[in-house]
Amino acid sequence: MSHLSSKVESELQPLLRQLLKSIKERISGAPSVECAEEILLHLEETDENFHNYELVKYLRNYIDTALGSVIDEETEKCTAAEGRSLGSGQDTLVQQVTKKTRESEEYKEMMKSLKNTMMIVVESLINKFEEDQLKKEELHRRKQHEQHTSYCMDSCSDSGSSFNQSYTFMNQEQLQTIVGKMDPSQPKEVRREALQTLCCAPPSDVLNCECWVTLRKHLATALSDPDPTLNDKSLRFYAKTFSSSTFTTTRETYTSLAKHLESCFTSQQSPVPTLFAGIDITSPEIVQLLKKFRLLNEFQKEVPSFWIRHPEKFMEEIVESTLSLLSVTHEQNRRTETSCHVLEPIYFLALLDTKASWFNKWMHGYYSRTVVLRLLENKYKSLINAAVRQCLNYFDSKNLEDDDTDNLSTMLYHLNGDRRTYYTGHELQYIYFVHSLCLLGRLLMYTRGRKLFPVKVKNRKEPVSLMDLLVLLIQMMYQHPKSAQNGNITQTDSYAPANLVMEVLRMLCGRKECATECLYRSIVIDSLLFPISTLLKGEQMIVTGIETVLINTADILARIASTDRGLSLLLFGENKKEAARNCSSAQVIAEFTKRLLDGELPTLVSTEPTPALKGAFIFVCRQMYNTCEGLEVLMPYSLHEAISKAWKKACLLSERIPTPIAGSESDSSAAQELQNTMILEEMLLDNLLNFAATPKGLLLLQQTGALNECVVFMFSRFTKKLQVSKCEKFGYGVMVTQVAATAPGIVALQSSGFIKALVMELWSVLECGRDDARMINPKPTPVEPIDRSCQKSFLALVNLLSSFYAVYELIGNLPLPNKASYSLREVPTSIVDVIDRLIIMNSNAKIHSLFNYEHSHMFGVRLLNVMCCNLDILLLLESQYHVSEILLNAQKENVRENLENPGDFIIDGLSVERNHILVRMNLIGGPSERILPQRVLQKGNDPYRWPLFSSYPLPKYYLREPLKNLALKQDNEFNKLLKNSEKQRGWLENCKKHFCRIMISKPDIIKGSILVELLEKVVDHLSDNPSECFFTPYEASDTSVKHFNHSPIQQLGIKMVVRYGRSLGLLKDDSDQELAVLLMHCERFMKQQQTTISSSLCCLQGGYIGHDWFASTAFLIMSGDGERTLKFLHQFSSLLVSAFLWLPRLHSSMHLSVENAESGIHPVYSCTAYYIEMLLKTEVPLVFSAFRMSGFTPSQICQHWLAQCFWNYLNWTEIGHYIAVCIILGPDYQVYMCIALLKHLEQEILHHMQTQDLQIFLKEEAVHGFHVSSYLEFMENLERSYRTTILTEMENIKS
Repeated sequence: MSHLSSKVESELQPLLRQLLKSIKERISGAPSVECAEEILLHLEETDENFHNYELVKYLRNYIDTALGSVIDEETEKCTAAEGRSLGSGQDTLVQQVTKKTRESEEYKEMMKSLKNTMMIVVESLINKFEEDQLKKEELHRRKQHEQHTSYCMDSCSDSGSSFNQSYTFMNQEQLQTIVGKMDPSQPKEVRREALQTLCCAPPSDVLNCECWVTLRKHLATALSDPDPTLNDKSLRFYAKTFSSSTFTTTRETYTSLAKHLESCFTSQQSPVPTLFAGIDITSPEIVQLLKKFRLLNEFQKEVPSFWIRHPEKFMEEIVESTLSLLSVTHEQNRRTETSCHVLEPIYFLALLDTKASWFNKWMHGYYSRTVVLRLLENKYKSLINAAVRQCLNYFDSKNLEDDDTDNLSTMLYHLNGDRRTYYTGHELQYIYFVHSLCLLGRLLMYTRGRKLFPVKVKNRKEPVSLMDLLVLLIQMMYQHPKSAQNGNITQTDSYAPANLVMEVLRMLCGRKECATECLYRSIVIDSLLFPISTLLKGEQMIVTGIETVLINTADILARIASTDRGLSLLLFGENKKEAARNCSSAQVIAEFTKRLLDGELPTLVSTEPTPALKGAFIFVCRQMYNTCEGLEVLMPYSLHEAISKAWKKACLLSERIPTPIAGSESDSSAAQELQNTMILEEMLLDNLLNFAATPKGLLLLQQTGALNECVVFMFSRFTKKLQVSKCEKFGYGVMVTQVAATAPGIVALQSSGFIKALVMELWSVLECGRDDARMINPKPTPVEPIDRSCQKSFLALVNLLSSFYAVYELIGNLPLPNKASYSLREVPTSIVDVIDRLIIMNSNAKIHSLFNYEHSHMFGVRLLNVMCCNLDILLLLESQYHVSEILLNAQKENVRENLENPGDFIIDGLSVERNHILVRMNLIGGPSERILPQRVLQKGNDPYRWPLFSSYPLPKYYLREPLKNLALKQDNEFNKLLKNSEKQRGWLENCKKHFCRIMISKPDIIKGSILVELLEKVVDHLSDNPSECFFTPYEASDTSVKHFNHSPIQQLGIKMVVRYGRSLGLLKDDSDQELAVLLMHCERFMKQQQTTISSSLCCLQGGYIGHDWFASTAFLIMSGDGERTLKFLHQFSSLLVSAFLWLPRLHSSMHLSVENAESGIHPVYSCTAYYIEMLLKTEVPLVFSAFRMSGFTPSQICQHWLAQCFWNYLNWTEIGHYIAVCIILGPDYQVYMCIALLKHLEQEILHHMQTQDLQIFLKEEAVHGFHVSSYLEFMENLERSYRTTILTEMENIKS
């Protein structure tokens, strides 16, 4: 094909035009011509639609026609030829054919023809483009000319009207001539012409002229002229000045406009309508006035965006001129008819900007807010007074009915439409009220704004205080609630009084300082509770839309209760002593909620309360009962039972609703009813779930029988990553941890699928990697033992497996799979699988089943280390899976095959970690009683100085010399007291005083034989006092104890106790049997005290499943004297303190209620841990917050410490002091002891919260530097504040 015809050229033009239009944005965005060319050259690579363009398709067909035969011929030649170098594949063939084709004459001729034709096509497009451009310019000039000639007819006066106009440049002489023509003495025609010319001049010329001062006066005069043309043209020049002038001129122009408007209301010449007459917005005078106010308001809303760039005086003059204008009152006008209320400037501004958005913008930034508040305080406080008076007048007016208010709010919604041309005085008053309310609401957000109160209001004797205003607003919310029925707020409803007040109250709730000063006051709370108190008294409220009133009230109360300060106010009032005598606000809310759920409110019996109303008040209670202090106050109302009952009722209703049938008339109604019932179910379940936020609340939730359903609901929201509630800052992490601390909780988590999902997510991170991760570079080898990607899963497992009861429910009596082979696609789904695949690596099949063996096994070993910090879990793992034997074998196999040193261990991450665990599992002791090897390597020739081993006993390097029994210090007075203890009156009180004195001054005395004698004497005195005997005493007997066999856990525990006793120098080598007999006696006594329980929990099937750490501690205190220990335990078992120090004492006990015994939740958790969390929030709030932010709970770690009597965390002397303090001073000291420990660890806790390993630190590290004696005074202070509450609850464990 030698050339392209003219027909083809005409076809190519639209195709090329289409291509250029498609890539117009790409080319126009290029910074240079070279870049545009580069974009075109690489278009095929960057544009996915490249091959869909018609021009590309056309060129492809053209090339195929022109070169198809050449390509086929060359392809045959290359493939037929032999001996050619075609062995490298298809690419070589393509390259050769391409090269030959491009060298052919046909290709050269095609390119030449195509190039010439495309050049012709492009030139024709360029010519056509230039013609079109000339036409557009001509059309544009015509339009500008028409716009210029019709300028006077344009009725718009805003700042946008001055843009896109042609200008006539002027010199100073011309401008002076124009200024002369604008003199008021000149004829109107001359002034109009001068103004017209001035509007066409460039703003810079006009504003920089020498006669600007005179010109400004003439403009202001023209603005006041009754001639509409002069008025309008002058206003246009003002608009143009605002949009394009210096800040000085803008300021002068604005102040001039403001002063002009002020003069309109203070002089007799300007006609301003009265309030009684209303406003007709079709009146020419009103139109002009509204235009001026609109221009003023538009600038008010725009100026905050740039006034910070100008001197402060610029802003001050604008603010002051505005406030001066708005402060004009009808008393200031100079008219003779003073009896009529003339409309003030604020009415017109409110008509244009009803919600005072200009004031909101001015108050937003500190720069302008300071000036506004200073001027309001010093000069224009009357503006605030007028706003408060308007709110008072609206509230006091008796002629406002609900229907009228609804009509007014509807009117405001359509304010800017064309539907209305007249506004009555009644409507204008309402508009001004809305403006005032919004202005005051914004003012209350700031400290200096609140300091403007109290304000003096005309016709009121007393000044209106801040509290008076807030009470007024709340009462206003009750007066007109109708427009926000059922909480569905539309745009029309947003102007209703109730919703305006709600907006202000929500805004105040959202700012801590505002809420503290404005809302956290008893008078405000009482106002909010007024409708609730009225209904509780059985009185009828004369209010339409009572449900809306209650829902609004509940919304504000919930926001108040969600903060610590607000919660304290609701629970205890401003004065705790007064609250103790009177019924607190929280109790009123709880009583109302309970009656609402039970349907016992007479005034609401006629209509069934909606789910929205019930949910609103339950949510208020939820903000209280999900805290320890809130649950303490609400406990008497049994809300958990009321909510549970309502939930069960809703479940029954949903089951009775027939399934909707397609095509049936009742289909939609049945479907809607079913949906509403399901929403109610979820709402009740969600609120019931929040009882699990505290230890005692979890017990109450378990007793309702809805724990499993609540956990399933929580899991469904947890997987969707939904927020707990609108008032919650954190997710479900803390709640999951709280639930996982108990046996029934962990069973519910397992049955819900939570644990399976967690394990599968862990496996995905460890072995598979993230599915959505784009693998550009290879994944880096983890440097830390627990890689950052696995940290979240690791902490989740630690939280889950923190409690011995939880671990026992998950793995108790379950064997490991130990399969002969594992598929690479076989994913673990349970904790047993995790132990099998990641921890117990006892076969090559397990090793080969892991893609990342070292990384995954290190994860498992680290998890094992944390789990073994709990001595009961350690004994369980050792008894079931022989963990130490597996680890020792792994160490034995991890040696170098070296002829010179055949027994050398290979030092790597896993061998170091195994070494640490083996020492930790074998050694017991406090921070100064055992040596644990480090888990890091050092630089140098000896990277790891700690000896590795592959069999027990431990190398001597890790063993300390047994402590020698040194001569004890003596205190003669104390010794005398102990010797003369025979039933003397007042001896016990005297003993407590001396004990406290010695603990503070000479704590080293209280150990050894003195400690033993002290405990025996005190327990003897207490057990002989009937008022102190809380339980049936232990009936000791030697008969039949030999028939009891110890469980594997107990057997291993005995060896561990004896090993620890020997290291302390307290036991002899033959103490094993004596301890075993003692534990048999204890077990026999426990069986005597147990009751029959029907429960599916593994931990309740038979006797106590863990080791008896308290009995073992008592055995060591008595230096291995079994008979003496048995006698001590016999007397001790009758005391209340035994229930909390001696955990097996209440296992399935007859002394507990059936519900508590069947729950599987020990009083140490539901009572002691509960009060630990409550006191910690008050006494050491930073530590409490650190736990919350870490997703861990104080109750979990304290339950861990208390269950094993602080073994491995405190030195033996401190453990003895802990036992002595709790027995002598009272069981509540168990709570104070934990608070003291957490206070001691405050700095470390805050540090590890930041490093995101708080759980690991608290479990793995002993408590260094803690002495009970150092914190005894602190604990005594806690006793004075909390003893009555805590002891009362401890004594209620039987109920």
